[in-house]
Amino acid sequence: MPGTTTMNRRTMLRWGVGAGLGVAAAPLLAACGDGGTAAKAEAKSAKLLPATAIRNIGIEADLPGTVAGVPAAFLKYPTEMARATKGTPLKGAKKITAVTETFAPLPPERGKNAAWREIEKLLGTKVDFTAVPADDYPAKFSTMVAGDQLPDIFMYPETGGVDNKAAFLASTCADLTPHLAGGKVKKYPNLAAIPEYAWQEAIFGGKLYGIPIARSGSGGAGFYRADLFKQAGVDSLDDIDSLERLVELAKELTDTKRKQYFFTGGSMNLLAMSAGAQYFWTHDTKSGKWTYQLEDEAYRHAVETAAKLYKAGCFYPGTVQMSGAQKAQYTDLFKNGKAAYVYDGMPSYLTTGTGYVDAMSAIDKSFDVRPMVPVGKDAVAWSDNPSLENCHITKASRGRVEEILRLADFAAAPFGSLEYTLMNYGVEGTDYKRDKHGTPVLTKQGTQDVTVPWTKLASAAPAFFSATHPEAARYAHEAYTKLIPMLVEDPTRGYTSPTWDSKGLGSLYTIHLDGVKDLVTGRKPLSAYDALVKKWRNAGGDKCRAEFKQAAEQSGKKGAK
Repeated sequence: MPGTTTMNRRTMLRWGVGAGLGVAAAPLLAACGDGGTAAKAEAKSAKLLPATAIRNIGIEADLPGTVAGVPAAFLKYPTEMARATKGTPLKGAKKITAVTETFAPLPPERGKNAAWREIEKLLGTKVDFTAVPADDYPAKFSTMVAGDQLPDIFMYPETGGVDNKAAFLASTCADLTPHLAGGKVKKYPNLAAIPEYAWQEAIFGGKLYGIPIARSGSGGAGFYRADLFKQAGVDSLDDIDSLERLVELAKELTDTKRKQYFFTGGSMNLLAMSAGAQYFWTHDTKSGKWTYQLEDEAYRHAVETAAKLYKAGCFYPGTVQMSGAQKAQYTDLFKNGKAAYVYDGMPSYLTTGTGYVDAMSAIDKSFDVRPMVPVGKDAVAWSDNPSLENCHITKASRGRVEEILRLADFAAAPFGSLEYTLMNYGVEGTDYKRDKHGTPVLTKQGTQDVTVPWTKLASAAPAFFSATHPEAARYAHEAYTKLIPMLVEDPTRGYTSPTWDSKGLGSLYTIHLDGVKDLVTGRKPLSAYDALVKKWRNAGGDKCRAEFKQAAEQSGKKGAK
């Protein structure tokens, strides 16, 4: 269901969502089955990307999406469910095995799971699905690889899997280029509806290997209490016309005597985007220069601004130092009314029952929580949420690969379709009943049956829907209508850097995060910023730069420093 998805690893690793998780992104295994072939820098050809298109099966959104990437929004659940696949797509196929992570409780086995059996009936074959708790999935993946026990289709670990990913995929996984590149994807219309930005990270070694579990392009800029902002005279985010005005507002909404603060947990994403700071890397195609985020003057200004806000007492005490493992602590502070703003990824907003909208309404109906948008004339948005990860198909005959792709196409069925409803709500009358508005409401059995993570085999094109607060879907749509045009390009999606793949979101990002924390909290003076940049460069940052430069040169673009 929209809103129930987890954040992608990049969003989680940004400060304020998972600062202490940087080390977890380090690769788990050496390259497998490649005879020791070294990973190499390379460009990713746009010719490998599927020709994407908006999917229309006759279900009209209340607030339509756009080709540019604004997700559609539904204010009510469709009562007449259209089919998104034809007939029995896997009739006659032998059993398919699948393994993915899950953030939900483990599902009941097939014999006790009405939804599972009904999905298999519609597919025409059995799917032996193993769901693994997310915390245990990296170890499970390592075991499967080491024992040569990979299933027909599997999810790659969010935190990294092997040291030489391109070589692993080439030796172990099916090349999907002949099946999905360009117009070939039309054979799988639900996969064709996955946005192009999500497919970019599925290319390795000059081939298309992955099926993306798509997200909404940007993780957003967190969430804010609109009721508190209005008390401070801010009726619209457009009223905050500069980073300086945001700083003033933060001070206005901080009352340390009442233990009311503006920030809890992360602030750097909002401050940096509002300052116009780049995402991880920029590539000047005229000069060929690659610049990392720490080297961006706008980002440096955001760090200095955060330090001033910290000194002014605008952060809930202790939250800046919290790691990703303590995320629930600082998000709960916001949910309980202790802060006016929190950084978290968009998928956490609409989750039925536990998301920000439902959880805060249950605490106090006056809490008006809405998605934040970067503010000011220089503001940008980061394209930091293209996908949760990719799924891969193990090497098999062409016919077998096509069968598994039909399963993935089923899993990518659009919002409101019969297939989508089965995967997310189960069997009507057994797993869910409709309320007076026609919205599916899970039964006790349904809450268990729908925990099979079908939607982690592929994903529907993103859409917004709240079963309990329709206006929240509208707020999300309004936010993304502003966010998507503000997105800045992530040039790394067009290239491969082995060092960045292995260290960028691991040891290098740990240096980045820990260094920024030291500067913001005053453990080190702001004059130590240059030393942090030097440390990051010497630890592998410059090597990443050189590899991106090499890849750009090989693609015919200027890459000279």
